[in-house]
Amino acid sequence: MKAQVVYESMFGNTRDVAVAISEGLAKYVPTDVAEIDDADRESGEDIDLLVAGGPTHAFGLTWSRTRSDAASRASMPLVSRGHGLREWLGELPRSAATRNAATFDTRVRVRGLPGSAAKGAARRLRRRGYRLVAAPESFFVTGPTGPLADGELERARAWGDQLGRELRDDR
Repeated sequence: MKAQVVYESMFGNTRDVAVAISEGLAKYVPTDVAEIDDADRESGEDIDLLVAGGPTHAFGLTWSRTRSDAASRASMPLVSRGHGLREWLGELPRSAATRNAATFDTRVRVRGLPGSAAKGAARRLRRRGYRLVAAPESFFVTGPTGPLADGELERARAWGDQLGRELRDDR
């Protein structure tokens, strides 16, 4: 068994959540974590669980214009500088066998504000033949560039732990 956590991150918040999720998963299954530009789309054959995440921009997955806007607000280089999760998922080969997946995002918590990158990623993975083993999960930042809200890294680690236990118990 093996898991892979793939993330897109502008300011480092989503990266930090991805690492925390991988720490929870790693208690149960060998786990790789990779930034989207370093993630191998073709390695899915030996992955039992793909966890994909990115920041929510303009109510969903980032696209070139929202990434450019983020770059203009950054006081440091962006973590993810190439294509985003939307493009990575679009190039992911369709799976002949059913594979497990879960999705997450980072976003600002605003009452009544719709949209979630995790939900958009989940739809794209289902279209590619993946089976979602958990509902899309959101982790919250305090503002557009962060930081993460108090307790979110612990919550991400616990979510990864839950995913790992369920993966182990399914086998």
